[in-house]
Amino acid sequence: MTTRRHFIRNVTYFGVASRLLSNTLIAQQREDNSKAHEEMVWLDSNENPMGPPPSAIKAMVDGAAATARYHFDEFEAFANAIARSETLSSDQVLFGVGSTEIIDAAISAFTSSSIPMITALPTYDILVELAQNMGRKVVQVPLTEVWAFPVRRLVEEAAKAGGGLIYLCNPNNPTASTTSNEDIDWLVTNLPPHTTLLVDEAYIHFVQPGEVESAIKYVRQGKDVVVTRTFSKIYGMAGARAGFGCARPDLIRRLQPFVDNVVPVLALRAATAALAERDTLVPTRRTKIAQARKELCDWLTNKNIRFIDPHANFVMIDVGRDVKSFGTEMRRYGVVVGRPFPPLNNMLRVSIGTDQEMARFREVFLQAKSSLE
Repeated sequence: MTTRRHFIRNVTYFGVASRLLSNTLIAQQREDNSKAHEEMVWLDSNENPMGPPPSAIKAMVDGAAATARYHFDEFEAFANAIARSETLSSDQVLFGVGSTEIIDAAISAFTSSSIPMITALPTYDILVELAQNMGRKVVQVPLTEVWAFPVRRLVEEAAKAGGGLIYLCNPNNPTASTTSNEDIDWLVTNLPPHTTLLVDEAYIHFVQPGEVESAIKYVRQGKDVVVTRTFSKIYGMAGARAGFGCARPDLIRRLQPFVDNVVPVLALRAATAALAERDTLVPTRRTKIAQARKELCDWLTNKNIRFIDPHANFVMIDVGRDVKSFGTEMRRYGVVVGRPFPPLNNMLRVSIGTDQEMARFREVFLQAKSSLE
């Protein structure tokens, strides 16, 4: 029997398969490197070296026996906890397997072969690849000279297309740069008819207070805005796969057919536990990451190595040569860094790790730089 869910899955199969293939290649790279180096330093995927907080670990350990069942009865409480954390109602929240599931749903709901996803270049390219492989129209315009999203160009393209989905990542991946509050406010105010703005806030918790205001305020105001968040980054639960989206209730209803409305129970319980202590957890972790990030940036400045001013848990460094060969050379010395992000072919994305990992990064960076000169 063909259900609506089966139909949706069949329609999106090739796009999802392509994204899974990209993730599989990354996994194979890690496996190959681990065979050669037992003590590899992994600074390639913007993971949080602090991992889940103790409360989340305890929730997962205590709940291990519960995995025999789906626990649908816990989903409403999870949605309510998310809604309370953002001063929203539960019908303004949709949880998913990471925030990526919500973003995938937005691509399915708000774009088509003639209605585009409009975004900047470079940004989270896995989503761009997904949309293209689903047969969706994609329009990309370059980031500004200060690495911000060009909001006026985005509006122009949406107006020209008669509407669509504008995707804006803030802070942006892979550049770790931000788009100003004023620019986003202008963008929301000037959204063309039939246009939805999706703001990906996966890394917003790493931004210093006062630098960037969350776009969730526009959800509270009833604007045509969807905001996504994840527990993978500041909460250190990349492998747990839990995230959520916030939007006006009618936009949530448009997204719902394209998600499973199910998350693993251990992810749900861990995320709930972490969310309960976010008021102390987030500032503490933000400060620690910011300190390690500053130490790296100070070191780069002292070495006269250029980089993009970072506002996330990673830094984009100008190595002055092909980044693929540079990254390969670093792997040879036991440090794995980010993959290439065209068109920034001379720029290396490195995640912020522990103090020991960053010390190792600096040592290996100089070794790779010297060996390629």
